[in-house]
Amino acid sequence: MSDSDPTDTGSTTSSDWLKAQKSLAGNKLRQAVAFGLLSGWLLILQAGCLAQAVSGVIFEQRSLGDVMPWLWALLIIFIFRAGLAWASEWAAHAAAQRVKLSLRKTLYDRLRHLGPAWLSEQRTGDMVNTLSDGIEALEAYYARFIPAIALTTLIPLPILVFVFPIDWISGLVMLGTAPLIPLFMILIGKGAERRNQKQWQQLAHMSAHFLDVIQGLTSLKLFNASRREAVMIARISDDYRKATMSVLRLALLSSFALEFFSTVSIAIVAVLIGFRLFWGELDFLYGFFVLLLAPEFYLPLRNLGTHYHARMAAIGAAENMLKILEAPVVTFPGDSSREKPLSGPIGLTLEAVGHTYPDGRRALDGLNLRIEPGEHIALVGPSGAGKSTLLNLLLGFLPLEEGQIRVNGESLNSINPRQWRENLAWVPQRAHLFQGTLADNIRLARPDADLASVETAARKAHAHAFIQQLPDGYQTQIGEAARGLSGGQIQRLALARAFLKDAPLVILDEATAHLDPESEEMIRQAIEELARGRTLIMVAHRLITVRGLPRILVLDQGRLVESGTHTALMAQQGVYHRIATAYAGGRP
Repeated sequence: MSDSDPTDTGSTTSSDWLKAQKSLAGNKLRQAVAFGLLSGWLLILQAGCLAQAVSGVIFEQRSLGDVMPWLWALLIIFIFRAGLAWASEWAAHAAAQRVKLSLRKTLYDRLRHLGPAWLSEQRTGDMVNTLSDGIEALEAYYARFIPAIALTTLIPLPILVFVFPIDWISGLVMLGTAPLIPLFMILIGKGAERRNQKQWQQLAHMSAHFLDVIQGLTSLKLFNASRREAVMIARISDDYRKATMSVLRLALLSSFALEFFSTVSIAIVAVLIGFRLFWGELDFLYGFFVLLLAPEFYLPLRNLGTHYHARMAAIGAAENMLKILEAPVVTFPGDSSREKPLSGPIGLTLEAVGHTYPDGRRALDGLNLRIEPGEHIALVGPSGAGKSTLLNLLLGFLPLEEGQIRVNGESLNSINPRQWRENLAWVPQRAHLFQGTLADNIRLARPDADLASVETAARKAHAHAFIQQLPDGYQTQIGEAARGLSGGQIQRLALARAFLKDAPLVILDEATAHLDPESEEMIRQAIEELARGRTLIMVAHRLITVRGLPRILVLDQGRLVESGTHTALMAQQGVYHRIATAYAGGRP
């Protein structure tokens, strides 16, 4: 992995990937370590000043005025160390913030490039948990654990440099017992790491399941299944509680082991110094100085053990991030330098188009189809017939694996994907509104459009009347859930986007589904106006919406099996007749 691209994962492990992200923090991590190291050096000077003051008063019978310079030095050191501690903390958290912001942007960009087709196969709660709690779990790793590793190496060594010339026996005790602390930390931490990863997986599962339940609460109530789901959520929550307590049990055991070994080591140093002071083999000044430094020698090691759980939590969170970063991105071979725009109405030709999903399901199988420029067609078929896959191919959400799609005789693969999408207007079955004003949501099609153009598009989509009735009109703020707007109003706003874009190819995915009759009629009128002079492809699940179209294409198992008008297809007594009969409740 190169330093120039820290987010490039390759086949790296979570631990290696986390280390590579340190470069995103810039100099802030180095500043945090430098401030901590300087504080450690001042700590040695602080111990020396305190030892001089105490030794002078007790054994040299000095007055308070005689030791006052040492006490003033102590005060100055205290103030400097407090400032360095604050600066180190600030730099460490600033570094963590930089990493978090950069990774959030990277993950968002990755999800954007993976596209709706990939996202539709993921659980929303899992993605939200990774982008929110997962990113936040990295803060302690970069703000606490990484500086602690550096200070564990940098601070004890200067202390040993001062201790060995004064008391080599205490130096040997420190040198011999110090490795025991990280050793037991690693031994205990390995088991905790596995459990922590399992805990993160359970948290992701719980978040995803809970969000699914909230989104489907209406259906659960209708089918009297809410109590059953409540029991399921309670069981999943209890499993997560047990996993969390298991991790905490090991974390507490690790902290106990670290505190035990550090306390015993300090006690050994204190006992040896005490005996040698009693026997007169060591001067009090030097013995007290070493005794003051002994707890500070083990403190960085203890801090490292304390923050080791931050590393485990970060590794667990990084597992889910790597799944996103390592997911293959859909790439299109279109010529990015092409500037020649598509002209006139769009005509499409599909030649032996095929697509297979990663699980082996055959979505399209040798599909041949021709759509004339300006033609209006409908795609119908049973569930799993390949309608959505065909739309994803045309929209550029899936790569073309087999066959050829031609646009006005030109291969789609030779067209710049961005330029191709500029010629598309897509109205999905459930349109999404974003945080912002109604005007901004309509401008999603053309961000540079003026308000007059927005109003014109809204009038054509039969949305202007209800927008004018809102308190702030086109400047009315709406949330992503679009509370206060009906399904029909949301769909009319989506149609307004399509009118504003004025693209030659319009793709509708059952835009009139789940609407009341009045809204459905207004949207049908808007669609008729939108389709004039444009090529229209409408995916239909309710056949009543497509009966008047001049050509209906019937897909079944990824193949085109029937084509014609509603009357002709009903007369064939084939797949379309079967779907229509089932839709009409058994009556043709």
